[in-house]
Amino acid sequence: MPGFISLFRYTMEVPQYKKMPFLGFGLGLRPDYYEEILTQKPDLDWFEILTENYLVPGGKPLYYLEKIREHYPIVMHGVSLSIGSTDPLDINYLKQLKELASQVEPSWISDHLCWTGVQGLNMHDLLPIPYTQQAIQHIVARIQQIQDYLGRPILIENVSSYLTFKQSEMTEWEFVLEIIKQAGCYVLLDVNNIYVSSVNHQFNPMDYINAMPADRVAQIHLAGHSNYGDYIIDTHDAPVIQPVWDLYAATIKRLGNISTMVERDDNMPPLEELLGEVHRARQISQQLLNEEVFA
Repeated sequence: MPGFISLFRYTMEVPQYKKMPFLGFGLGLRPDYYEEILTQKPDLDWFEILTENYLVPGGKPLYYLEKIREHYPIVMHGVSLSIGSTDPLDINYLKQLKELASQVEPSWISDHLCWTGVQGLNMHDLLPIPYTQQAIQHIVARIQQIQDYLGRPILIENVSSYLTFKQSEMTEWEFVLEIIKQAGCYVLLDVNNIYVSSVNHQFNPMDYINAMPADRVAQIHLAGHSNYGDYIIDTHDAPVIQPVWDLYAATIKRLGNISTMVERDDNMPPLEELLGEVHRARQISQQLLNEEVFA
């Protein structure tokens, strides 16, 4: 199939695992706030961009990104690697990803532990994977191919879950641990997604947190969700709720300094409200760890 590859020769040695740099506390960069960010230079340590919004050369998004990254470190977060798909990896997308990374010089690149399409069709959703040894082997090979092409380790994010597979042979956290161990990648730990999945599937979220190795978690996401009574959905359209803040505090107490950012993608509030959530994350970490790095 033109534009796709089924296999790179994996030649990059798996790196020695070192704790990724602590960037501090950041926010997802969204167009609603471009001008305000440039004029106010808010008290933030870094921004995360949605990779797909900046792949087209030229135009307003890249213009603002170049201006903003003069003042703040940037990380790249995508939704199109489709790591769990049975389709070959999309070489055209990987080329765009590598070119953008060369231009933006991100601290790291991340995507989701999921699949987003099959047979060349994009479902425009982050779809779940059965937790099996076969899936681990498939995903590890694909992550290694991606890392070989990009020349750097990537971060994989745990997605929210609304169903389970009868074929699953282990818990989600056991699945994640085995993948990062074999692939030499890192974790973007979405605390809200853990909370959402724990409610939907009735497990203890601390079992997930306690299983995570501190030196392999490079970043944390915080976000809001929608509660429909019998289930909740990760929607990024509301403030972070208290139980998620509590889980975040437990995560920081367990893992230590982890770069943390707040996501908001719909029902956009004034920037000041999001800055307040970022400040709250900073305060929680400062109170728990009492380290000068948060001053």
